[in-house]
Amino acid sequence: MTVSTEGTATVLPPGGPAASARPIPATRRGIGSRGTLLLLEAVVAFTAALVLPLLARGFKLNPLDRIAQVSGLAAIQLRFALIGLVFIGAVALAVRLRAGRHFDLATRFASAALAGLASGFVAAGAVVALHGTPWPMFGLNGDSGRIVEWAQAVANGRPSGSPVYPPAPLHTLGHYAEWFRGGNTAYAFKDLQILGAAAFGPLVYLCWRMLLGPVRALAFGVAPAFALIDAYKPYSQTVLVVLVPVLVAMVVSLSRSGTGNWRPLLLKGAGFGALLGLMFLTYSGWFLWSAGGVLFAALLYFPWRDGRLGRLKGAAFLGASLAAFLVVAGRYLMVMLTEGQTTKDYNFRFDNFTDPAYYLMWRTDMPGKVGEWPLPGEYGGVGLFALVTFAGLGAAIWLGLRKPMVVTIAAMFISAWVMRMYIASHMYETQTVQLYTRTNNQLLYCGLLLCALVVHLVSLRMAERGTQPAADAGPTRTTPGTGFPGREGAVIGALCALLLLLGTVSSSMADRYMPAKENTYRILPWVSHTITERDGSCPKYAPGGTCSKDGDQSWLGFIR
Repeated sequence: MTVSTEGTATVLPPGGPAASARPIPATRRGIGSRGTLLLLEAVVAFTAALVLPLLARGFKLNPLDRIAQVSGLAAIQLRFALIGLVFIGAVALAVRLRAGRHFDLATRFASAALAGLASGFVAAGAVVALHGTPWPMFGLNGDSGRIVEWAQAVANGRPSGSPVYPPAPLHTLGHYAEWFRGGNTAYAFKDLQILGAAAFGPLVYLCWRMLLGPVRALAFGVAPAFALIDAYKPYSQTVLVVLVPVLVAMVVSLSRSGTGNWRPLLLKGAGFGALLGLMFLTYSGWFLWSAGGVLFAALLYFPWRDGRLGRLKGAAFLGASLAAFLVVAGRYLMVMLTEGQTTKDYNFRFDNFTDPAYYLMWRTDMPGKVGEWPLPGEYGGVGLFALVTFAGLGAAIWLGLRKPMVVTIAAMFISAWVMRMYIASHMYETQTVQLYTRTNNQLLYCGLLLCALVVHLVSLRMAERGTQPAADAGPTRTTPGTGFPGREGAVIGALCALLLLLGTVSSSMADRYMPAKENTYRILPWVSHTITERDGSCPKYAPGGTCSKDGDQSWLGFIR
């Protein structure tokens, strides 16, 4: 299911656009069709995502020792860089071999591999953090304990402890535990925390590939998503970062439905509906924040001008999507519309006491060492980062006002902002939170995407200028009309920059969960090393060789 438009692809030789180019039909290129190539990209991405976690299993270190943690992160970074450089080297080599015939293929695989390696880095960090203990992060405490308990109940045919909690993670954990862990949902949850973090990059990359080419999907879709990657409960953030491109792709397909053929139109609509239903079963909160914006975009890009038949096809596309969604998630939707209305969140945490207009960083209920927060900015208390995101939103709308991708993401940003302020404005009256601080993540992701799309749109304009032949153009390695080198250098340079960017971000996000007894999420894996194992022994690196049934409970004093 793809909505990107590809007609005739042109493979440029090493000499750049000025040299003779070979047009190759996009439907048959090299080793197979577009669908086959996308499948191979998926295989490369998911395989790459597992490499670093598997290598990290062989590290010999004490995960509670800070020097060991730093050495572990450096070891993962080294392997990440070396493997990534191999793929980038293959792209550079492809420029020279056989007149660049395999350059596009090497670029596809390198982009997919970097997406997988980046999330594999975070998963490898979780492997290091939990080395020597069979328990998941936080053991049987907090959300982790509830998920383990509810998954055990679901696996045994009993209802979970909360009818409004998304059922897909509970059923997945319960069945995985039955198949691979002898029914032990606690130990199974550790596996799924690592595997869920590893799958983050490939899933985001493949969803953005519905809209963008390989390098652009990596740069403008995957890279912004890594501000949100999470190894504790990876499914919630993963749903957000894949929901955005899926909704955008759906709006793009809707805008084209008026001129499409009936059979592919209905199949595509049903596919989108089923995919959205699966995501709704996994985490439904993002649907609430996004609903208003997506409805606006759908009305804006409905094929109103394609005549009566076009409008009928647009309605059929939406009807097929809705029908498939209800088949997959209709029962849970009814639960959310009934029992969800009476579910109240009365837990006021750190972020509920801060300026509601600040969304750039969610400090959670364990904010760490903070003084004045948010940090005072240079412009009326607002920092440069916020100014850049607002400017990016405006510039993206300016450059892409007629593009469904830009308008849909901007509408989702505004929708989440309005919902955030609406719920926060009633917080004092109702004395409820209703998880409005979770909109931080959607606002941050959409803001980063819009900034990235500015670069995307500007680069497209430059590429369009580059395809205009110059009157006196002779043999040259620059793009005519721009003075810039050909696209091969741009691709290799972008991959090198993304290798460093994703490696640095992934290291930071992995370090976020290195065990430490402090008021941050580092306490989660620390507790895992202090819980008595099922056979009565202590984890290998338990502090002082002591442990207990529930583990270190000092975290209770950290919650704010």
